[in-house]
Amino acid sequence: MFAAYAARTDRDQPLTGLELGERPAPEIRPGWTTVTVKAASLNHHDLWSLRGVGLPPERLPMILGCDAAGIDENGNEVVLHSVIGQSGHGVGPDEPRSILTERYQGTFAEQVAVPTWNVLPKPKELSFAEAACLPTAWLTAYRMLFTNAGVRPGDSVLVQGAGGGVATAALVLGKAAGLRMYATSRDEAKRKRAVELGAEDAYEPGTRLPRRVDAVIETVGAATWSHSVKSLRPGGTLVISGATSGDRPSHAELTRIFFLELKVVGSTMGSKDELEDLLSFCAATGVRPVIDRELPLDRAREGFEQLAAGDLFGKIVLTGA
Repeated sequence: MFAAYAARTDRDQPLTGLELGERPAPEIRPGWTTVTVKAASLNHHDLWSLRGVGLPPERLPMILGCDAAGIDENGNEVVLHSVIGQSGHGVGPDEPRSILTERYQGTFAEQVAVPTWNVLPKPKELSFAEAACLPTAWLTAYRMLFTNAGVRPGDSVLVQGAGGGVATAALVLGKAAGLRMYATSRDEAKRKRAVELGAEDAYEPGTRLPRRVDAVIETVGAATWSHSVKSLRPGGTLVISGATSGDRPSHAELTRIFFLELKVVGSTMGSKDELEDLLSFCAATGVRPVIDRELPLDRAREGFEQLAAGDLFGKIVLTGA
């Protein structure tokens, strides 16, 4: 079957290890389901995999892709939960938690196999492309906002780095839930788009906000960390799920954190139950993932190049048959 896969890894030039071509179809195994992929979305996790993070040489070649929506063996339209092993379903009970492509072949292919427990019904209201955006970036944003930030309707939230998948999802979900959303971006066009999606305003990174916020959604890391901490009200919460600009800020702002009793919460992906809630939320409210562009699987390299350059607003989706 045709697939986009990591043949090699390179920390500094990750795209050199990306290849497109034929790979073996998934093996049939008890407790697992094979899904024909209709759409799959790119994540920064795919770039990190090509750099070798979480993907040692002995597991290569590895088909990339965490997220997908498609058709299962019984003809049902489904969405995949990307986290394998956290429940013991379909794998050994002692197997550590991992994300697709860390231990098992991913979704950038004509077919993918996952534990049957990881297969959820796709709401009829969502297209395959829309549904394929949800299991990683949108689920991460959902958990950051509604599980870990502790915000409620009327609270204010700053989202750093508008344009990225998680940041865009947080803006849309927060607006739909009645939160007062603010955003930052170095790009004027992305700031304008953030306002169109529901942000009260969008600023250059580092700009002092008109008010201190109840929570900050942080995925940028070192470049925005100090601003994130300084933007919080006393007792506020900073939720971090990524560090695309690096994980070593020049100013950790420790004094401000303890003096103002700020909370710093790490957040990774989300649970199957949270994904079910997110699917229902989108179906019921009309909220839809923001898609930058759709590309056929055989043009996957274009999508990776765009993701690596940061030249996007929302998700890039690869479509299959």
